[in-house]
Amino acid sequence: MQENGFGSFCPKAVLFDMDGVLYDSMPNHAVSWHESMKTFHIEMPREDAYRYEGMRGVETIKLLTRQQWGRDISDEEAARMYAAKSERFALCAEAPVMEGVKQLQQLIHGMGLQIVVVTGSGQRSLLDKLTVDFEGLVDPHLVVSSFDVKRGKPHPEPYLKGLEKVGVAPYEAVVIENAPLGVRAAVAARLFTIAVNTGPLPDAQLSGEGAHLVYKSMAEAEAFFRSLPTLSCCRG
Repeated sequence: MQENGFGSFCPKAVLFDMDGVLYDSMPNHAVSWHESMKTFHIEMPREDAYRYEGMRGVETIKLLTRQQWGRDISDEEAARMYAAKSERFALCAEAPVMEGVKQLQQLIHGMGLQIVVVTGSGQRSLLDKLTVDFEGLVDPHLVVSSFDVKRGKPHPEPYLKGLEKVGVAPYEAVVIENAPLGVRAAVAARLFTIAVNTGPLPDAQLSGEGAHLVYKSMAEAEAFFRSLPTLSCCRG
């Protein structure tokens, strides 16, 4: 509240990232990025998938080619390269639902808070599964993906679009993220941001981007929501 000059903090919605939050999918992404980019003579170590996580795929590719090729590429060329990454991702074993996240969403749903998914992903195989794996919890109309925005994370546009979809103000929402660039985007959108560190990066990279809380598991995030008994006063 002090950071953003808000007069109150009254959560009505929780905005979830997808990869590394709803699905334990980042190991698959890391392998897919590394192997597909290698075919274009672009170096992308597996760990970099976690550093760039949250950006739209074409933006990640444009950044890498600018750094390593010394030139800007077209949207069409970046899209073709991202298609190769998507094809490699499709060969991976199905990513499991992240441990504890459904219980967390069930708690949030039971508290009367709306659930929104805000992801930089363009992986149709995961997006299409959301309403099946999270039946009764994720509304397909309350999903923001790379197809819905012009500027991906770390720009705040994806989270601002999420607020718009659910019709709430920044002081009425909480974000659950796992990636540094996602945290940066949420903080830029003036949202209370919980980082759940499900990857190999140090906690300091999440807190350094402005995460208000950093947890190790969804169970710890669940405990946070259980500690907020006054939320019912926000829904009058």
